[in-house]
Amino acid sequence: MLPRARRRLFLPLLAVALVGALTGCSLLDRDKPDTALAQPSAPVAGGGSQLEIPTTVAAGQVSLLQRLGEDGPMRTLSVERNGAWQCLDCAGDGVTSRGTLAPELTERLQVLLANPRLAAETDQARRYRTTCIDALTSSLLTSTGLITSQDCPGEERTPVAGEILLLLTQATPAEVKG
Repeated sequence: MLPRARRRLFLPLLAVALVGALTGCSLLDRDKPDTALAQPSAPVAGGGSQLEIPTTVAAGQVSLLQRLGEDGPMRTLSVERNGAWQCLDCAGDGVTSRGTLAPELTERLQVLLANPRLAAETDQARRYRTTCIDALTSSLLTSTGLITSQDCPGEERTPVAGEILLLLTQATPAEVKG
């Protein structure tokens, strides 16, 4: 039972850590220009990449963290304001992919990220807690805050964040394979 309990605590603890880091960094970096604070690191020997999980993003930027279950690989997708994206371990194969969203998708993403309703969809505003085990967990890190969802029965979808998640997963090499 203890290992299962640890597994159930991992994702909420990760979400709390990201929210704490987001809050702390945003308070400390108010005088700095609007730029991403965490950048993915360069690939390391052996073809893999050393994963740095972003802790904050500027307005107009978004990062998507996905994991299938607790033992699956962590997929990290970062998208800049201009639509340029970089994905670490997109398909669970250790490969880093880069590209640019089509102009109409970049424009749509910016409209969604600027939507004031997004603030009500953050984990903090919803008092979100993960409930499923071995589900696909997706966390969007926006300048508004962290927004987590799981693909499990009964999970209520957030309208704006759900649309952002759909746009990102359809426009990039998105599928996490366990």
